Amino acid sequence: MKKAYVVGTFDTKAEELSYVAELIRASGTTAVTVDVSSRPHGTAGGDISNAEVAKHHPKAPGFLGTTDDRGEAVTLMSEALGEFLVGRDDLGGVIGLGGSGNTALVTAAMRRLPVGTPKLMVSTVASGDVAPYVGPNDITMVYSVTDVAGLNRISRAVLGNAAHAIAGMVAHPIPEPASQKPTLGMTMFGVTTPCVTEVRRQLEAEFDPLVFHATGTGGQSMEKLIDSGMISHVIDITLTEVCDLHMGGVMSAGEDRLGAIIRAGIPYVGSVGALDMVNFAAIDTVPEKFANRNLYKHNANVTLMRTTVDENRRMGQWIGGKLNQMTGPVRFLLPEKGVSLIDAEGQPFYDPEADEALFSAIEATVDQTRDRVVKRLPYNVNDTEFADALVSEFRELWRDR
Repeated sequence: MKKAYVVGTFDTKAEELSYVAELIRASGTTAVTVDVSSRPHGTAGGDISNAEVAKHHPKAPGFLGTTDDRGEAVTLMSEALGEFLVGRDDLGGVIGLGGSGNTALVTAAMRRLPVGTPKLMVSTVASGDVAPYVGPNDITMVYSVTDVAGLNRISRAVLGNAAHAIAGMVAHPIPEPASQKPTLGMTMFGVTTPCVTEVRRQLEAEFDPLVFHATGTGGQSMEKLIDSGMISHVIDITLTEVCDLHMGGVMSAGEDRLGAIIRAGIPYVGSVGALDMVNFAAIDTVPEKFANRNLYKHNANVTLMRTTVDENRRMGQWIGGKLNQMTGPVRFLLPEKGVSLIDAEGQPFYDPEADEALFSAIEATVDQTRDRVVKRLPYNVNDTEFADALVSEFRELWRDR
């Protein structure tokens, strides 16, 4: 049977960690306690000592006790813990607990584990913005209510529920379906929904479509699953996260967007969906320097800004550079009549000149070969004919494989 790993700093949280481990064991699930204290200490550690964990650091296995910089020590221990966890063949799930420091240490290591492996963090910061801790991963965050500083009537209840939750996850793994269709990763935004819906309709009998909302974390999640080998096929229709990367919007997926495709070397079918918009929150959060731009109030909490000719040229060059690094075959389709629902003729973001700058920059940057092809099509991204073309190119790329 797989085991639940109970992770934390035993120099300060031994009582709480031991309590969680005892409840897990009482439920019939094996628990392994792991000490990740970032400095040597004289108190009893876990089943796995912090010195043992530290040995797994890929570059500095002897770091424990060598630095007085707490931040550096925590970072080193987190890196060592990540290496330790990914090397366990009996790991059924991980639970951690602590304040902001412990949360950063443990969740960074949890993010190394595949999606689907149970991960639960009881934290004092779990009621706030947990994006920096969770990222594109399935980490369950539980707010501790009181500080993780001793056992009391509140902490016993919260930690007890968390212990039973991880025990249940480990003891009852999700059964695999009798037959599995290959996974198909797709990216979508509200303004590219008709296209994605039609592509999914045409392919769902043969594939298991996983649609990711291109909100920054969505793109990162899809690429993490590609890196993990859990997504084998991709139709990447919506690259709007690139706008936010370059113009400072709130939904950037970072510089590594498209990096997983490059690393995996898999066939890639993509397009320029929603590259007409930078995403901000409520309209009063839009930076002052953009006050005179073409702004569109999507709802009370989302404001869109139309990208300019120069911005589209810059994004086209960036995308083209990424496509050139792909070793698998590439088909990249350009919809000449607009890249979103609101970039169609008569809509608020309709700007053929800006779109042309994007298309031309991609074509000029990409080193086109027999296996790396950029195609223009006389459709809007949401026209049925454009979805048909994406499916056709996708089938063609995978036919021989």
